[in-house]
Amino acid sequence: MARTREDDGTPVPQRLLAAATRLFAERGFDRTSVQEIVEAAGVTKGALYHYFGSKDDLLHEIYGRVLRLQQERLDAFADADAPVERRLRDAAADVVVTTIENLDDATIFFRSMHHLSPEKHKQVRAERRRYHERFRALVEEGQRSGVFSSDTPADLVVDYHFGSVHHLGTWYRPDGPLTPQQVADHLADLLLRALRP
Repeated sequence: MARTREDDGTPVPQRLLAAATRLFAERGFDRTSVQEIVEAAGVTKGALYHYFGSKDDLLHEIYGRVLRLQQERLDAFADADAPVERRLRDAAADVVVTTIENLDDATIFFRSMHHLSPEKHKQVRAERRRYHERFRALVEEGQRSGVFSSDTPADLVVDYHFGSVHHLGTWYRPDGPLTPQQVADHLADLLLRALRP
């Protein structure tokens, strides 16, 4: 059986994911070999295949871990006992911050999603749809109650915000003039201004 921990205590799956993330970000998914990943992680191919069936599985997990975090946080915001405007703003800002904090993961995924197997691609699309539907439900709740304008369809509002989120990797730089929270606040405020009655 593959060793599950290295001397520093980091579990092998996390080491493999960290190595794959770094290499996919630097070289691209299609230009990174399994051998390069296992060498960077300091494990054998057997260890990789013990935890991940393929390089495709690593790519799927890189995206999945961020989406699971974001879904869990969105559910907490959506279920909070707060006005819908506050819940939507918190959720809109949070997806920006968590995307920036995991920018390599998000960039790799959007650049490499087409490399996933059809089955995994379908699964990821379903997971993203669930997230977007929960976010859209907040917009619709505010529109029904009159807190938000219903002039713009909720689907378009969601696409507008997530279009901005999905392009963060093309322009955001950690050494730039704005912190992740400042970018999040600006984008969340833009969203709420677009929804004002």
